[in-house]
Amino acid sequence: MTNQVEMPASRRLACPRCGTQFTCALAGPCWCAEETARLPMPADDEDCLCRECLRKAARTAAQPQ
Repeated sequence: MTNQVEMPASRRLACPRCGTQFTCALAGPCWCAEETARLPMPADDEDCLCRECLRKAARTAAQPQ
């Protein structure tokens, strides 16, 4: 027996950092896969980020400490 979890085709989100609404496609190619930035998964208290916040987080992560 195989346990399979059905993923919704997409979900509507509000960015936890700025409130911008966007669509996240869990079951297929999502816009974030097109981004050159590869960040760790969101923190426990955050969900996916909008495109602009993802880019900003990538720039911040790339800066030397």
